[in-house]
Amino acid sequence: MSLRELARVVQTSEVTVRRDVRALEAEGLLDRRHGGAVLPGGFTRESGFPQKSHLATAEKTAIADVAAGLVEEGEAVVVGAGTTTQELARRLARVPGLTVVTNSLLVAQALAHANRVEVVMTGGTLRGSNYALVGSGAEQSLQGLRVSRAFLSGSGLTAERGLSTSNMLSASVDRALVQAAAEVVVLADHTKLGTDTMFQTVPTEFITRLVTDEPPPHDDRAQSELQALADQGVQIAVAAGSGLQSGPPGTGEGLPGGRRPARRESPLPVQRRTGAAAQLRAAALADPGDRARVADLRGRR
Repeated sequence: MSLRELARVVQTSEVTVRRDVRALEAEGLLDRRHGGAVLPGGFTRESGFPQKSHLATAEKTAIADVAAGLVEEGEAVVVGAGTTTQELARRLARVPGLTVVTNSLLVAQALAHANRVEVVMTGGTLRGSNYALVGSGAEQSLQGLRVSRAFLSGSGLTAERGLSTSNMLSASVDRALVQAAAEVVVLADHTKLGTDTMFQTVPTEFITRLVTDEPPPHDDRAQSELQALADQGVQIAVAAGSGLQSGPPGTGEGLPGGRRPARRESPLPVQRRTGAAAQLRAAALADPGDRARVADLRGRR
């Protein structure tokens, strides 16, 4: 809608509408355009860090708590750019002997004072809107690298296309991060489920695990997208305690208000990678805790 039309509808001046639109964009509720505004999502431009940092903060905190529980002492992981991965990095600072490879200045900053964590940064050109290093320099620095897990976020996630983002340079670096990892863990809150953006970063068949929060009961799109992802073999870990519900004690680190996040693993309905070699690879990558949870879930079924 144009600013003129918005001013007519709400019966105020265009000056007031322009100020209000600017405030609503800062909260991630709409995207400004020349002379007007549009709804966010879909194939729109990527929001900057100030807008993203205020969206779904409680959910991102709960997701980061669960994701941090996947990392063990002495591991080497890659962590991509994003506000959710920044939250994860703050928790990884407590994992001794960890090596973190990242193209994100925000992730590196969160780990800067972690004495027992080694931080390796890619090269590349700084992209100021999300404080990430991108371009051929970043991609070349990842060649020949091999780590256990990649933790990535993005602008949208669908069962049809997988993880996607609105920026071509960011998507290219994320693909390079995926190539360096044995497992791919996507961190996405429920607002990104069912959202499709311009550039695919991780196809669904390459996503090992999704860590997300519990969608609201009325959010049919997110609920159906979770089911579709599970049907394609993606392991789903749902973090409770993001303000939507509380998890049982002892399932993760404390959240504000004394709540604790719970992790709920979905059954593994489909084996996406066929063949004996792929099955052996999946079994080798699973840690003892994962194997125990999978066995327990199969027993219940």
